[in-house]
Amino acid sequence: MTFMTKQDQVAEILRERVIAGTYRRGERLKQADIAEELGVSITPVREALHVLEAEGYVVGLSHRGLLVPEIDPEQAGEIMRLRVMLERDLTARAMERMTPERFAGLRALQDAVTAAAKAEDRFGLRTANYRFHFGLYELAEAPQTLNFVRILWAKYPFTLQEPGKPRFAAVPAEHERMLEMIGKGDAAAAVDAMADHIHAGWRNLAAAFPKVE
Repeated sequence: MTFMTKQDQVAEILRERVIAGTYRRGERLKQADIAEELGVSITPVREALHVLEAEGYVVGLSHRGLLVPEIDPEQAGEIMRLRVMLERDLTARAMERMTPERFAGLRALQDAVTAAAKAEDRFGLRTANYRFHFGLYELAEAPQTLNFVRILWAKYPFTLQEPGKPRFAAVPAEHERMLEMIGKGDAAAAVDAMADHIHAGWRNLAAAFPKVE
């Protein structure tokens, strides 16, 4: 398991909260409030926010401090295409390093996705989805590619992962397909399942926001 400093831990918590929608787009983040909530000093929070600003999860504005940036739907198509390319690569690399123990870890992460969907827990599903994807991608041991994907996720809208919407129920099923192929050791099919998963989300997004390309 990769060692994580307090700064790393805080950064990962904040990434999850942005993706999950716990922090709303346009919301101002206050260092003191985050530090108090997480039970840490200001220093690791400040350092984590610097990292997240570089990745695009937060943006600094004059006289307003650090905010969660708004999504630009017009950029979503380009981001989706980059996601497919890089996440296919990470999935393939992860397959090369898969072990029964690592597969069991992914299974546990997927169980959390399924449980959140059954509970109709919007924040829970988005958080569990994030953990499943990056739990898989970290196995690739490709830190530069992983960092690029984190940046892409910061800019990508996950608004359709809402109870009652098709994507909410589809996400767990698509993950199960990936896990099935991973469990069989079929790297090509696992990579294709990942690409299909991203494209399926994109089709729903494009239908909801017709101006995106």
